[in-house]
Amino acid sequence: MGHGAVFDLIHNSPDVESVTVADTDLKKAEAVADAVGTSRVDPHHIDASNRSDVVELMKGHDSVMSCVNYWYNVSLSHAAIEAKANFCDLGGNNYVVDEQLALDEQAKAAGVNIIPDCGLAPGMVSILAMHAASRFENVDEIHIRVGGLPQHPVPPLDYQLVFSVEGLINEYIESARIIRGGAITTVESMTEVESLEFEGFAPLEAFQTSGGTSTLPDTFLGQVKELDYKTIRYAGHCERFKTMIDLGLCSSEPIVADFQQVTPRKVFGRLLEMHLPADGPDYVLVRVEVVGDGGKRLRYDIVDKLDEATGMSAMMRTTAFPASIIAQMMARGDVLSRGATPQEKAIDADRFVAELANRNIVPCATWK
Repeated sequence: MGHGAVFDLIHNSPDVESVTVADTDLKKAEAVADAVGTSRVDPHHIDASNRSDVVELMKGHDSVMSCVNYWYNVSLSHAAIEAKANFCDLGGNNYVVDEQLALDEQAKAAGVNIIPDCGLAPGMVSILAMHAASRFENVDEIHIRVGGLPQHPVPPLDYQLVFSVEGLINEYIESARIIRGGAITTVESMTEVESLEFEGFAPLEAFQTSGGTSTLPDTFLGQVKELDYKTIRYAGHCERFKTMIDLGLCSSEPIVADFQQVTPRKVFGRLLEMHLPADGPDYVLVRVEVVGDGGKRLRYDIVDKLDEATGMSAMMRTTAFPASIIAQMMARGDVLSRGATPQEKAIDADRFVAELANRNIVPCATWK
């Protein structure tokens, strides 16, 4: 995702003068700089947990993007406020986001933006939902369905790793936050499986997962009766993966095996990294459906795929590019207000959708 963000900043963004890419492994940062192929990218070593070093690196930058695991994002937000740099991240954990949004007054005092959850889902879909909802006088329901799929699925999971395995496990085991019957509630992930269709695709399913609604339940509370998010996979994936969850393989509670203490989740995550395909050609499917004004329905569909000309996967394009767009909007002063703010409140949806279109990510809108 970091590579995708740097690519977008350099190749799709004429206003960007220079980019710093930093990683705990300097060779990875240098590899990204080499792959992007320009002297405008400056690679650095950084330990994301070293607050003082992070603050010094952030200083002088108009915007900072976090493409690291979500548990760093609170400390990175604090660092951005201290450095007086705008900040966004790829998010993925509701509790972390709550802590970031609690920094609103500090961010306002520093004159910067802190905008969490700016990837795909959570992320781009929140702004698409706001964009679609603005086409109605009254909105009753918002339903979001998103999935990253391999173009060539391999059993038994018919899935490939296209982002952090920790993020994948997290969204599969934590509760999903939704609006049902006009009230915010939670439901267990990997439940309420439904079938859905995209033209030209094998049978698909969608099921509850955490994080995808981000701050939308709070934003739309009192306005809609139903709001939910489900993850799209090839049919059968949910049942097979949930079996492993039910067996305890995603537990963070240590156990003893062969006189050694191990954490099942860490072992399982490593096994997924070892045995699941990764970085093959992929698709990203997005469906945002809004119902209102007496039963009218507006559906946005996106089908994105690996860009063979650039090597950017669909997941890189639809996750990193939206974060890059928001980082640039913050740097230009195009965000509607300063502070720590949910993106659907802070970002001009029409301008954001236009920027997506400039990158050939175009929602297909259908009224029913």
